[in-house]
Amino acid sequence: MTNTSIRPFRVEIAQAELDDLADRLARTRLPQPAPGDDWATGTPNHYLREAVAAWREFDWRAAEERINAHPHFVTDVDGQPIHFIHVESPHPDATPLLLLHTYPGSSVDYLGVIERLVDPVAHGGSADQAFHLVIPDAPGFGFSTPVTESGWNSARIARAYDTLMRRLGYTRYGAHGSDQGAVIARELGLLAPEGFLGLHVLQLFSFPSGDPGEFERLEPQDYAGLEHMQWFQKVGGYNTMNASRPQTIAAGLSDSPLGLLAYSELFHSFGNGTSLVPLETVLLEVSVAWFTNAAAGMTRSYYENAEAPDSSSINAAPTGVAVFADDFQTIKVFAERDNSAIVHWSRFDHGGHFAALEVPELVADDIRAFFTALR
Repeated sequence: MTNTSIRPFRVEIAQAELDDLADRLARTRLPQPAPGDDWATGTPNHYLREAVAAWREFDWRAAEERINAHPHFVTDVDGQPIHFIHVESPHPDATPLLLLHTYPGSSVDYLGVIERLVDPVAHGGSADQAFHLVIPDAPGFGFSTPVTESGWNSARIARAYDTLMRRLGYTRYGAHGSDQGAVIARELGLLAPEGFLGLHVLQLFSFPSGDPGEFERLEPQDYAGLEHMQWFQKVGGYNTMNASRPQTIAAGLSDSPLGLLAYSELFHSFGNGTSLVPLETVLLEVSVAWFTNAAAGMTRSYYENAEAPDSSSINAAPTGVAVFADDFQTIKVFAERDNSAIVHWSRFDHGGHFAALEVPELVADDIRAFFTALR
């Protein structure tokens, strides 16, 4: 039977695991370099050499202390252990909010936004902009491992998160997400559970339908977005690999920290190797994935969504979008076709796909603006 209790959790990696990682990093063998040694064909050797040297010096115990500064819990939903951070605001009327992470991220995506959201008064806001935060690791990611059975696609995860929020006593709540978190947030909009307030996302993955009328309504900036969309599809080869042979890929990523580090190139490739995500933050993310041996669950998430039935449903929940300069460029004409209640649209001239890691203050402020307007 599923254990529906909510149990305290603490991140505590055994010293033997740290020693094993140090030994593997000391014996790193880099691949033969590509001509030019740039980002054109994947993660270049010059970056890997620097990143491995930094990883060998990375202070995991300090990172662990930072992670454990917030309350952690685990509960079982639909037979699957779900780990989450739960930070309650000092303001009792705060809005409950799910923060849904990226691929290849985890709940640590949001360490930099927590204080701004739970205590806005201390960061230039007002008490009515406060949130109670629930920050889960998706099944197979971070500390929500191992995946217990097949079928954990984005729609099922959305249902599990609604169960989680009800179990915590929240009868009304909103969601924010980026990347796969944005997909799950939209699935919550489609699910439309009672009390769901709306979703704020960094991307709506809506593409041209082939209708010529859509292109007639594009604005000049949208054509730049189309070019970025083509680039996005070109570099998204890992999507196809993950969706078809996740277990084969996971074998390499689970045994080689260098492989896992290289396969986490998304932290940099969206900015063509000029991402604003600090290297130490990338190492935090990759360390979490390494110590939890999460590669199989992370890659399998693409397979599960590829196997899920196609859905052409319209999201009618109140929706806010924040488009960052170096990210996938959501095109409003396409997005409004698939989402009928877009009530908030922001553009930022800097920041990228992992904006919560790059410019957390902008993400937090836009979340606050969206949900404040809904009231």
